[in-house]
Amino acid sequence: MPSIRFVRLSPAALSALISGDLAAASAAAGTPLSRFLVDEAWLWRIRQEQIAADPASAEWIARAAVDAETGEVVGHGGFHGPPSEDGVVEVAYSVDPGFRRRGYAKEILRQLLARADADPAVRAVRASIRPDNAGSLATIAGFGFHKAGEQWDQEDGLEFVFLRPAGGAA
Repeated sequence: MPSIRFVRLSPAALSALISGDLAAASAAAGTPLSRFLVDEAWLWRIRQEQIAADPASAEWIARAAVDAETGEVVGHGGFHGPPSEDGVVEVAYSVDPGFRRRGYAKEILRQLLARADADPAVRAVRASIRPDNAGSLATIAGFGFHKAGEQWDQEDGLEFVFLRPAGGAA
């Protein structure tokens, strides 16, 4: 399994990614970022607004996922925000198409779950996945998630909702 490390994206890095300035984003992040992250500007706009409204959310939201050996950005991962009032965090991750099918998604998810499990405020981890997203459905398999229902997302349409108790207990 590959080894990754997460790089927090500061408001300055997010602004540079949104404006398409990869050099400035990399300088602000302190590591070379990738075009894949620039292409995710829609996400960084959401996260930038989120941090502005709630600075503490920066501890939970998306970060660049970097291969620990090569230093290459392979994707990003984080949560939609800090734990809800009932202690639920929703996991989110994406792998650059050039790095898919190499185990990065599972490693990103593994590290995110470890982060959630280490926080006493987290009682469960949620994942919402389109039924046709075979890659994400396969990624969460074996991590203690169970299907808890379905929802309609305005962007993605039908999604299956999965929950996993904190600590990974099935």
